[in-house]
Amino acid sequence: MRIIDRDEVARKLTYELCIPLVREAMIAFSKGVTRQHLRSILPLGPKGVFGIMPGALGEGAMFGAKLISVYPGNFAKGVQSHQGVVVLFDGETGAPVCVAHAGEITAIRTAAASAVATDALARPEAAAMAILGYGEQATTHARAIAKVRRLSKIAVWGRDAGRATAFAARMGAELGLPVAAADSVEAAVADADIITAVTNAREPILRGAWVAPGAHVNLVGSSGPGPTEVDHDLVVRSRFIADSREGVLAQGAEFLYAKAAGLVGDDHVVGEIGQVLAGDLPGRQSADQITVYKSLGHVVQDLAAAKALYEAG
Repeated sequence: MRIIDRDEVARKLTYELCIPLVREAMIAFSKGVTRQHLRSILPLGPKGVFGIMPGALGEGAMFGAKLISVYPGNFAKGVQSHQGVVVLFDGETGAPVCVAHAGEITAIRTAAASAVATDALARPEAAAMAILGYGEQATTHARAIAKVRRLSKIAVWGRDAGRATAFAARMGAELGLPVAAADSVEAAVADADIITAVTNAREPILRGAWVAPGAHVNLVGSSGPGPTEVDHDLVVRSRFIADSREGVLAQGAEFLYAKAAGLVGDDHVVGEIGQVLAGDLPGRQSADQITVYKSLGHVVQDLAAAKALYEAG
């Protein structure tokens, strides 16, 4: 059995590889080629959760699961918040053939998926981005979205102003473009064409009233039915597109809270990003429409990434 550690994932799972790979995986997901169950999440008390995500890439194709713990407090210790493994099985014999580092795959493929959605839903001329959060996902999202849009500047907000400033300096030097820390969420998103929320917020930090017409929003930080990063207004005002419609109807906190308030119904989740990518569902319908991509993350993305690494040798 092959072991692919964190360093190998980081070296080989480039955005040039992962973005088109995730794009094809989500098309296959929405067409019903892949098979998967909704993830099972086991609360572990105040420190974190444990998730189990099984799936198969198709009939007779590789299958497997991601076993992942999420400990948000790890960030302050300089440790990845997502810890775990992706296990691959051969589709012909059923034998386990590979174990790959799930934390690094998750960091890269999540950002690659948001980049795919941004490319499909943001206005072609979108150039100003706001990132809410300054952790690992903020870093990978800045890198990935810079691959699909010619960014002119990035504003970043986080609760710790010092960390936000440090993130801005580091990413500005890496990407070669202006990156500045904002004093508030409202200031960060004021003129943003692309907004990416990757925080651990338990209550809304982003108000729909602050989002300019024509903006595209990636909602990534909340991956379960509890925490929510945005208010009802943004959900109601937006064209709301999921990575998995079934997943969002069951576990998408932002949508579920708006639904519970009687503001939207299930039809407000108009479809999946894979349908948009395949040309089966309109994405953005006008220049001033606000689009939202709700990311929960799905195991077909992890399996496709691990498979590519495994087959690359």
